[in-house]
Amino acid sequence: MKEFVQLIREIDAQTSSNKRIQAVVNYFAKASDEDKIWCIALFTAKRPKRALKSSLLRQWAAEISGIPDWLFEESYHIVGDLAETMALVLPEQKEKELEGGLDTWIRELSNLKSKSEEEQQEFITQTWLNASAAERFVFNKLLTGGWRIGMAKKNLIKALAIYSGQEENAVAHRLMGNWDPFSTSYFDLMQSNLDENLSRPYPFYLAYALENELEDLGRPQEWQVEWKWDGIRGQLVKRGGECFVWTRGEELVSEKYPELQALGALLPDGTVLDGEIVVHDGNEVLPFSLLQTRIARKVLSKKLLQEAPVKFIAYDLLEEDGKDLRPSALEKRRIQLEKIHAEISNEALLLSEKIILESWEDYALLRENSRSFRAEGFMLKRKNSAYRDGRKKGDWWKWKLDPLTIDAVLLYAMRGHGRRANLFTDYTFAVWDDDQLVPFAKAYSGLSDEEFKEVDRFVKKNTKDKFGPVRSVVPELVFEIAFEGIAESSRHKSGIALRFPRMSRWRKDKPVQEANTLQDLRNLLNIYRQDKA
Repeated sequence: MKEFVQLIREIDAQTSSNKRIQAVVNYFAKASDEDKIWCIALFTAKRPKRALKSSLLRQWAAEISGIPDWLFEESYHIVGDLAETMALVLPEQKEKELEGGLDTWIRELSNLKSKSEEEQQEFITQTWLNASAAERFVFNKLLTGGWRIGMAKKNLIKALAIYSGQEENAVAHRLMGNWDPFSTSYFDLMQSNLDENLSRPYPFYLAYALENELEDLGRPQEWQVEWKWDGIRGQLVKRGGECFVWTRGEELVSEKYPELQALGALLPDGTVLDGEIVVHDGNEVLPFSLLQTRIARKVLSKKLLQEAPVKFIAYDLLEEDGKDLRPSALEKRRIQLEKIHAEISNEALLLSEKIILESWEDYALLRENSRSFRAEGFMLKRKNSAYRDGRKKGDWWKWKLDPLTIDAVLLYAMRGHGRRANLFTDYTFAVWDDDQLVPFAKAYSGLSDEEFKEVDRFVKKNTKDKFGPVRSVVPELVFEIAFEGIAESSRHKSGIALRFPRMSRWRKDKPVQEANTLQDLRNLLNIYRQDKA
């Protein structure tokens, strides 16, 4: 553990990405292969599941520290990180050193699941008492699973590329897929033949929001323009006679979408499609909220499959006959994609529409009507572009609509997390329904640090009531809430659910009585229906 603890301390102490990358390279040069695979897993989405309930850890930490539960909870609210809180409240010990490597400790924690609560407590408390302060913190991170320490995945990929001598895009590809750090060795992950893992998807190519003036992009004819849909970005992989459905979050979701499994059975072997998973009734894309009804379900009823039929809007062809097509130009990949779409002729496979207009002004006019198509705007892709990995600038842009907005009243507040753990930064907002304020959305981003501090002072001075960590405040502050979509919801008191709500500005110019109403929200909801009519 000594080397890994030192790595975490170096990463935490550095603000330079290059120095953090070099620290990881140095760690890999010293670590065992068993520890390397776990380091990779911890910095990606392959972290092991939490072995113990956080409530038990909080209880045990408070007992050892000799402080009451309420004081531990207050400390936790201020610090904002459970692992750090437990490390801070535990009694100081002489500097010691935990024996064994990262792999040893993760497997020890995994084995705790089969132990009694008494045995679990004995193991955890003895480890705490025999560890240095730095080791406690890292050990607690392994316990809680919260692993946000400033090492972005793209920087891990750069470090692995330097250490292994491979190209970054090859490393990114290796980290994709359904590998398990408990059973996958470092050699299997980083040195084996990439073709051996049939299910492995490709790293997704992501676009930045459009920054330039449209005229700076050159002629519209140099670009492929498509609708930007509000669904789940995914890849459909057909290899070895099997079909795999992956999301951008590297989640294998094949069993959740039987329609796409049936579609995959018709695809030629050695085919990988990139596209969007949407709910589609055969005529149009339906609201994202319908897709959400399927995401969390373990069992898909016949009724649900009928109410929320899923289709795959194909954007790109990444692999054909087992050949990686990503280096070739988009317009060439598109020709092959259109051939596959024509040959399959399956209702679950839709082809992303190419929108062809004469000028950027024409595109701008059509973009303003995006919501009538249930789209979020346009995707702009240079026709001669290769399919790259990760978020890159230059060849792919998303040209989204300006968000919808509503003026709302701050009603409840909670403390934030991380560096904002000592400030009230997580808010619940309400709109008027006659003379009552009805909560309808939560938001925690969009303000400057100074504005958050000012709101925090208001919350502390104007608290009406407390409900655990939640404070009810005097309804005096009005904020403009921006959001990407709106839908009916039976789960919310307001009957409305927003997509990606955030604070776009503090309306200090607006009295609370002039905030928007629930009827205003319903009118926005009806925009889609009015546009369709």
